Amino acid sequence: MSLELISPFVIVIAAAIIVTFERLFPYEEQQKFLREGFWNDLIMYSIVQSYLLGLLINWLIQWIDASTMLSRMHLISHWPVWLQVLLFLVTHDLYIYWFHRIQHRSIRLWRIHEAHHSTKDVDWLSGSRSHSLEILINQTIEFAPIVLLGAAPEVALYKGMISAIWGMWIHSNIDVHTGKLQYVINGPEMHRWHHSDVVADGSYNFATKLAIWDWIFGTGFLPERKKPAGYGLREIEFPKNYIRQHLFAFRPLKGDVYSGE
Repeated sequence: MSLELISPFVIVIAAAIIVTFERLFPYEEQQKFLREGFWNDLIMYSIVQSYLLGLLINWLIQWIDASTMLSRMHLISHWPVWLQVLLFLVTHDLYIYWFHRIQHRSIRLWRIHEAHHSTKDVDWLSGSRSHSLEILINQTIEFAPIVLLGAAPEVALYKGMISAIWGMWIHSNIDVHTGKLQYVINGPEMHRWHHSDVVADGSYNFATKLAIWDWIFGTGFLPERKKPAGYGLREIEFPKNYIRQHLFAFRPLKGDVYSGE
């Protein structure tokens, strides 16, 4: 069986395992499986948006490659596949940390990040709710170097599979304690605080896979108290419809209540 077929199968199995652990060891015991916005996040964001943006991003990267011919240089083709995967995992994770942090400092970039913070229940699926412009930027920057540097074809599949599973993991409603490992590898313990509806709590923990970026750059936050007071956006009433959620990012800036920091 090809990796193209194995990859979505592994992601679905991982989702099933995470959901099972959410039911067995919930962080928020009252949180429902079919919470508000579940079908919107599953169908419109996880399936429809992911598929359509995947086509667009692939076309865009191929266009860049055809214009520059960079992939023909095979700059890292001779590297072992595991090292290629590791390179893109670490470099893209560092980029995401800084771009994510800037999104919380810039009112215009916050607008396309706002959707991701709008869910009032943080679970395995809520990480999929991201504005299409944010995904377009981040996944183009994620996958373009893989193609342009001449990485092995399977590298993009490995990278995409790891990112999908890790996104579900860090948002999962699992009461897990990883001890000192949390200072290196990111998980639900830290990332749930980032989704706090209290700005003073949520302006930390920008890392995705490697929590070490937050501790190195002074944005790590892991208090002793059990959990945030709540999740989501306090200051605004965020739309519930997928189209309205996208259009909401383009409302006038004048008189806006900024909750990014």
